[in-house]
Amino acid sequence: MRGRRCAGALLAALWLVGCQQHVMQDGPSPVPTRASGFGAVFLAVDECSSFGTTSFTEVPCSGERAAARVVARHDGRVGDGPPCPATTDFVLHISEQRPSHDEDGDGAVPQGYACMRALQPPHPGDPGGGGGPRTIVGDCVYDAGGGKVRETACDGGGRERPQYQVTDAVTARTDCPAATALYVQLGGARPVGCARPV
Repeated sequence: MRGRRCAGALLAALWLVGCQQHVMQDGPSPVPTRASGFGAVFLAVDECSSFGTTSFTEVPCSGERAAARVVARHDGRVGDGPPCPATTDFVLHISEQRPSHDEDGDGAVPQGYACMRALQPPHPGDPGGGGGPRTIVGDCVYDAGGGKVRETACDGGGRERPQYQVTDAVTARTDCPAATALYVQLGGARPVGCARPV
């Protein structure tokens, strides 16, 4: 097993929402992260991270410290790259670093992001779960004022009670059912979410 590398790489765990202009999530503050040397690429697909109050570290998925698995990994910034899979629970942002040792020996860990799925429930990225980087069919939202809505758990267990639920994803507002009371920006091939009161 390779030794620790990429020491000092910083990650920020952010609960992002796919329609960032219309649905926003509160999330934890940025935390320092150390790479532990598992795998050829830092936080590659199917690798795991630990949770901690001060850092996230790459760890073996079979270990007791493993808490979440990488389901997709992209270089660059979230806003410039491909969206995370629909049921991603949270995103780890990887800051560009130039440590003495890194995954491919070129002296750099590029800026990027890892789409993470918790190994155990709850899964905020699931439909109605109240979180995740994307708003998807089945999610609930509440009016946050200023023409914006925020996601909340459909079961009422979040800080805010749900007011609307996204029932359909369509290409244009005119494709929404007649009972639609709110349109939510989802992004992707079907960027309009049709939401009904709950």
